[in-house]
Amino acid sequence: MQSTSLLGSLDLENLLDRAPAIVASDCSVRSAIAQMRQVSASYLLVMENTRLIGTFTETDITTLAISRPNFLDLALADVILQPVITIKNALDRSYLELLTWMVEQQIDYLPILEASGQVLGVITPTTTKQALLRQNQIDTMSQALESTIRSLEFQKFALDQSAIVAVTDRHGIITEVNDTFCQISQYPRAELIGQSHRIINSGYHPPEFFQQLWATISSGKVWRGDIKNRAKDGSFYWVATTIVPFLDAENKPFQYLAIRFDISDRKASEEKIREQATLLNVATDAISLRDLDNRILYWNQGAERLYGWKAAEAIGQKDTDLICPDAIAQVEAALQTVIQEGQWQGELSKISKAGKKLLVENRWTLIRDEQGNPKSILTVATDITERKQLERQFLRAQRMESLGTLASGIAHDLNNILTPILAAAQLLPLQFPTVSEQSQTLLTILSESAKRGSDLVTQILSFARGMDGQHAPLQVRHILAEVLRVIQQTFPKSIAIKRNLPTDTLWLISADATQLHQVFMNLCVNARDAMPEGGTLQLTAENVVIDENYARMNIDAHSGAYVVVTIADTGTGMAPEIIERIFEPFFTTKASGHGTGLGLSTTTAIVKSHGGFMNVYSEVNRGTRFKVYFPAIEGTEIPLEQDLTTLKGNHELVLVVDDEASVREITKATLEAYNYRVLTASDGVEAMTQYAQHRQEISMVLLDLMMPTLDGLTTIRALQKINPSILIVAMSGLAANEAVAQATRVGIQHCLAKPFTAQELLQILHTLKTRTISLR
Repeated sequence: MQSTSLLGSLDLENLLDRAPAIVASDCSVRSAIAQMRQVSASYLLVMENTRLIGTFTETDITTLAISRPNFLDLALADVILQPVITIKNALDRSYLELLTWMVEQQIDYLPILEASGQVLGVITPTTTKQALLRQNQIDTMSQALESTIRSLEFQKFALDQSAIVAVTDRHGIITEVNDTFCQISQYPRAELIGQSHRIINSGYHPPEFFQQLWATISSGKVWRGDIKNRAKDGSFYWVATTIVPFLDAENKPFQYLAIRFDISDRKASEEKIREQATLLNVATDAISLRDLDNRILYWNQGAERLYGWKAAEAIGQKDTDLICPDAIAQVEAALQTVIQEGQWQGELSKISKAGKKLLVENRWTLIRDEQGNPKSILTVATDITERKQLERQFLRAQRMESLGTLASGIAHDLNNILTPILAAAQLLPLQFPTVSEQSQTLLTILSESAKRGSDLVTQILSFARGMDGQHAPLQVRHILAEVLRVIQQTFPKSIAIKRNLPTDTLWLISADATQLHQVFMNLCVNARDAMPEGGTLQLTAENVVIDENYARMNIDAHSGAYVVVTIADTGTGMAPEIIERIFEPFFTTKASGHGTGLGLSTTTAIVKSHGGFMNVYSEVNRGTRFKVYFPAIEGTEIPLEQDLTTLKGNHELVLVVDDEASVREITKATLEAYNYRVLTASDGVEAMTQYAQHRQEISMVLLDLMMPTLDGLTTIRALQKINPSILIVAMSGLAANEAVAQATRVGIQHCLAKPFTAQELLQILHTLKTRTISLR
């Protein structure tokens, strides 16, 4: 009763905080916290004009930090957790009555108002403690102690209805618990009294957690926080805990009052939110939340991985400053769209922390507040940089394929024109050996021009069909050695040539030596032309193994072993827009008359026909590097065959079938000049007639595969019905077309590509005769 009388005897006038800190309702939480720290206040009165609408306390800050992320910039009016509770004309009431009422209402701060509504002051935990201390200075220590104990008993009774209450001595030994404590912990009172709180320790919190707790309360300060406890049956529960130290005359704690509330349901909800946040972090997409000023509020781990900025670095920054400084106009336009329509989707160019350029597909969704006003923007971004790169490669491959179809048709017609020109240019010097020197010069010019035309057609065919060639196991270093001998003799001395060619460690590849020579020469000549003032040309070769990750980055690559040849120069280099087009046929940056535009398109066609691919890297005024990849094989290298000498015929009769009169006549003249007899036919029907009449004399048939009326393939089958062992050489302007493949399937083992030289013509006839004799 003595403690009750002590509380009741306290003068309310002396319990009021007469100078409470006041703040406007539209003040932000951030500013309010700063003001509290400035005046060392534990609470603020929130006023709307002259009307008191609530209190803002240290407890509110903790609750907001848990329940409402990004709360610091919100107005106080939007975060007041409960309506303000006040009392008017309370000066005639006892402190005990008011304290009881405060406990029932579960409030720590009670504003006292005049009848007019003017704030007289506020009852706070601090004013209560100060009043008690003042009373303790008047009364004896025993009276103060008895009064404190009785007040605790009363508070215990009042709090029993909803709170979990425990009293401990200065060492943390439990001296009293209420019924609610026993119910939630499932321990009877007798088992709790005399124990420390270790009896309900869940093991969830580290030792440092409790060290900080004890450091706070033993210094006389109130501690607030959430604790996970373990009940007697092993189940767990969470409590929001406030521990108040009771101080003696020397301001040292002599006992502690712990008031707890069960928050297990709230913690379960928070755990669910954390799980959802974890799912957002697991997502591969970059997910972020921005306010309407484009400042980042949330930044998941996917965004960290994509852009390289950690969440702590990104939050608070403007999106346009951080990752898309070059797309401000696009971002502002998208922002207007999402505010008007609620969503926006599109592609934006962005840049990572490391400076890497990214192309990102964005999906923006407008988030509204409870009043329906635009509040923030949720952004889900997907990196499509790699996909777009593959799309460009695919479109370029389609464009090359279409141009290849066109080029193959042109090549066929040009071959039929060039075949007689080239053959005649080589045949005329044999028939007219005594012509004047001027005529000999003209014939030489004619032969060289026809040969250049033939080489151009060969390049067109390589681009159009890849030209399979004669593939055999070989070492790249042999081809590179030949190329080096040529360029060292012909390139300007101002170009330094470096090499790095392993002598015995390179893997074998399956390739056509002539075509590889053409590939490397094309790249070296381009390098030479890029260094008109001189520079360095470097050729290297090495073994590499490509993994699945690299293969996904290049549409033409496959995982496995490769031999890589690198040709690099220190020349003028190329801009990105030029690199995009260099493999297109007939595209060239050289001056008129200095390039056909077929070099690189032919090169890439040959490389692809070998199952390989190419990469190019170039910087303006720094140089260019081509890397050519060829699949490695296992096996033994086959020595390159030497050119065979031309052999004359032995009066064998050859039937030449071609719808082009010029081809027939020049082929006939060439064969006759080399001791062959010749019959000609302009189409398949005439060929069968001629063969039927001269079957016993005709040794071989030269037959064009592409003829009107009766095509070459049909003619071959008809001739084979007449004579299954007939010797036929197929001629075609398209060395790798379908007709050639079908002719091979029906037993034709020799095909002659137009235009052909006299040596090539005679060599294939000699080979056919030799093989026939050996079979006999």
